[in-house]
Amino acid sequence: MSRVSVTRAGGVAQVRLNRPEKMNAVDFEMIDAVIAVAEDLAADASLRAVVLSGEGRAFCAGLDVANFSSLALGDPEGLIMPRSHGAANRFQQFSLAWRALPVPVIAALHGVAFGAGLQLAAGADMRIAAPGTKLAVMEMKWGLVPDMGGMVTLPELVRADVLRRITWTAEEVAAEEALRIGLVTEIAADPLARAVELAGVISGKSPSAVRAAKRLIEVAYTAPADEVLERESREQTDLIGKPDQMEVIAANMQGRAPKFG
Repeated sequence: MSRVSVTRAGGVAQVRLNRPEKMNAVDFEMIDAVIAVAEDLAADASLRAVVLSGEGRAFCAGLDVANFSSLALGDPEGLIMPRSHGAANRFQQFSLAWRALPVPVIAALHGVAFGAGLQLAAGADMRIAAPGTKLAVMEMKWGLVPDMGGMVTLPELVRADVLRRITWTAEEVAAEEALRIGLVTEIAADPLARAVELAGVISGKSPSAVRAAKRLIEVAYTAPADEVLERESREQTDLIGKPDQMEVIAANMQGRAPKFG
């Protein structure tokens, strides 16, 4: 059985972790499957948005415990240190591939999002959680540190002291608390339905503007102000008067939904 399933409709791709008997625990096969799916979607010019979810009782319970043995008894230096995807290794690319995707990615969380699962969710642009969902930076429980891109993404979501607390304690955070501290975007009774709804709204917007906004927001969190201002102007210049923007203007003037090529 494939570790990841993908369905597409109306420009929205639904990507689902597909190891329900293990609460979608992450093994090496799932890591490679997730990266392959993200790379395939990145090449799809018709893609408008992605919804990321988990099959069964949970979004993702974290790294498969069986993998710990192979790491501890193997060659961690040779397995972890080589850079396979630019500045990242394959474990980091598991989550950062979604951040690099040119369209918005919305994670629908339920059950638990622990360790690798939380870092995967943090690589998305938004996180919608079911009431009672548990989230945790779980690595300290196993004498480890987050190493799947979490130290790039999590500092953008929570304050430094909060990140220290949840990293050092490995405590489980309920969705309601996660919303308060910034780990999740919103809570919904049916997070998958809400994520699909949001993806549908986004898919109705100018595709070139949506992609430009994702690029721009990424720069806004990582670059100095002068570079952000320059990129604002560049992205806007590249949108004004182009087909997508002209269609938005025409649709607004005619009181109809825009139709993009």
